[in-house]
Amino acid sequence: MTKLSLGAHPYMLGFEQLERLLERSAKSGNEGYPPFNIEQTSDNSYRITLAVAGFGEGDLSVTVEDRQLVIRGRQRDEADDRIFLHRGIAARQFHRSFVLADGVEVGAAIMENGLLHIDLTRAEPEKVVQTIRIEKGQTS
Repeated sequence: MTKLSLGAHPYMLGFEQLERLLERSAKSGNEGYPPFNIEQTSDNSYRITLAVAGFGEGDLSVTVEDRQLVIRGRQRDEADDRIFLHRGIAARQFHRSFVLADGVEVGAAIMENGLLHIDLTRAEPEKVVQTIRIEKGQTS
């Protein structure tokens, strides 16, 4: 049995970019940290919530890069003058990315009680009906 890719399906024309986005998303290297939720807050809006306890606003960056929402966290290790008898909370960094569909825009990013909330909205696409005129071909 041959594997049929999305771009090679005879009824799916022009979806090569979507296939590349899916491949890039699968290879993005997202590990399990930090844990996150994605919730639908209305018909056209979503909220991504990441558990980022220990990170301050200055330790986090939220960017949109080539239709990907990218969240990065980098904690500063300020333990130079402290002596730990046990260190179970490590200063670590993370990189988490989400592929955004066309029409999805990133709104506010809100930090609250160790949770980073990122609001997304999806614009309602216009319904367009286009009539294509059929021309008579020339015979030779």
